Amino acid sequence: MTKKYLAKIVPLNDEFIGTKAHGTANFTETDDSLHIEIEMFDTPKNTEHWEHFHGFPDGKDAQIATSAQDANHDGLVDLPETEAVSGTTMVPFDNAPHKMNIPNDNYPTSDENGHFKYEIDVPLKELQKKFKEVFGTDDLELDKRVIYVHGVPSDLQLPASVAGAVGSYDAHTTLPIATGKIVKA
Repeated sequence: MTKKYLAKIVPLNDEFIGTKAHGTANFTETDDSLHIEIEMFDTPKNTEHWEHFHGFPDGKDAQIATSAQDANHDGLVDLPETEAVSGTTMVPFDNAPHKMNIPNDNYPTSDENGHFKYEIDVPLKELQKKFKEVFGTDDLELDKRVIYVHGVPSDLQLPASVAGAVGSYDAHTTLPIATGKIVKA
């Protein structure tokens, strides 16, 4: 049985970043594979962009963050500020989503025009097994998740109040630049 999902990805933090990152994500789930296709436009150019789906392990319906989530009023919605409405980072869209290894350097990099396209077939059973290990359920519940695209150039001056460091990666890597609600197609 095939299930299809999509997300319209809209800008977040665009006034500060200076670009209105936007795009689409399509997910096709079959019995043995999850095909993921994400295409982004107007992202910060020549920059690696972490991208993931976020959600709540208890199955609560995640929503996209907006400027209303800027709790410290610094003009930016950073990664920790998204958690109240979007939940936690769950599955990365890198070179091996089924391994769920979030911090790494295997995410897409935009070209000189701020464009990138990501496409991969993920072994569904392996992803479900790892998802169950981490979150206690093997049901991805894609229609209860949101997608985030992250990443700004390391020379962009961010306010000291911007949080979101993950391991050796600072807020430049994790700052959300776009988000979208995943819905059934």
